[in-house]
Amino acid sequence: MGHDCGKHGYKPKKLLLRILAGVLIFLVAVLLIVFLVWAILRPAKPQFTIQDATVYAFNVSTNPSLLTSTIQLTITSTNPNDNIGVYYDRLDVYATYRNQQITLVTRLPSDYQGHKEANVWSPFVFGKLVPVAPYNALALAQDQKSQVVDLVIKMDGRVRFKVGSFISGQYHLEVRCPAQITLIIITTLKSQILIIKFY
Repeated sequence: MGHDCGKHGYKPKKLLLRILAGVLIFLVAVLLIVFLVWAILRPAKPQFTIQDATVYAFNVSTNPSLLTSTIQLTITSTNPNDNIGVYYDRLDVYATYRNQQITLVTRLPSDYQGHKEANVWSPFVFGKLVPVAPYNALALAQDQKSQVVDLVIKMDGRVRFKVGSFISGQYHLEVRCPAQITLIIITTLKSQILIIKFY
């Protein structure tokens, strides 16, 4: 005749505690790795500067309220990161006046920017007979007479970041560059040239 040696098998409470402890340790390790990567790399956003602009046309009519403009911009983007590269998958640039878009969107070419590198683009932003709000047309006409126009150059796009051989998913990039433009009108026999300065 045999005798009972006690309860056999696993103990569900101890197994559940071990699983929870394992998951918790794994999550803490992942968060620690993410924090260390962030602390070592110190990722920073690309820095954008409008270096120059040439205004070839800036004509406002108030009745009807229409604007024709052609502006060539020189835009510089600098990657301040030591170990992170930037892929510009899509980058659109346009000009606005008092929160109203006054030019068509110009798409910049896709590009890669390495560590501490700078990229330079020279797009044309233009609009022919673009309808503007009547109050904006009056304000633009007044600004044109005073030879100072406040524009905001906007860029919207998608970027990816590269660390070693790892390439991240796409992120939205939004850039706003306010520019106070001084219009100096030089009259020649054939045309008017508008030169601008940034302050």
